[in-house]
Amino acid sequence: MPETYLVFDGDCGFCTWSVNVAKRWIRPNTTIVPWQRADLAALGLTAEQCQLAVQWITENGEVRAGGRAVAALLQHSPNPWPLLGTLANVPGIAQLVDALYRLVAANRYRLPGSTPACRLPVAS
Repeated sequence: MPETYLVFDGDCGFCTWSVNVAKRWIRPNTTIVPWQRADLAALGLTAEQCQLAVQWITENGEVRAGGRAVAALLQHSPNPWPLLGTLANVPGIAQLVDALYRLVAANRYRLPGSTPACRLPVAS
């Protein structure tokens, strides 16, 4: 697999809004695709993984989910974002980023742009 991918929930309005903000302001150097339109088998993912959290797939096929996926996205973006991505992986801060991701994911149906699909189960 020659490039990196961010796979998100394209049925969730909040997730789609978040990805569009990232594309506009962060400008990550990655392919961003809704899991509903992705070749999950080729990416080494399942629908269940994608329903639980955003997924990051490296050039080597390594998968990171949730807060780790967001950190990877930042690291694969123009300055100053890689610094924030690196900080998001520092022990202690990484756990805080993961907890924040889980909090937002668990409440995404309450956030602007949400749809009924935003009530899908999230990782705990």
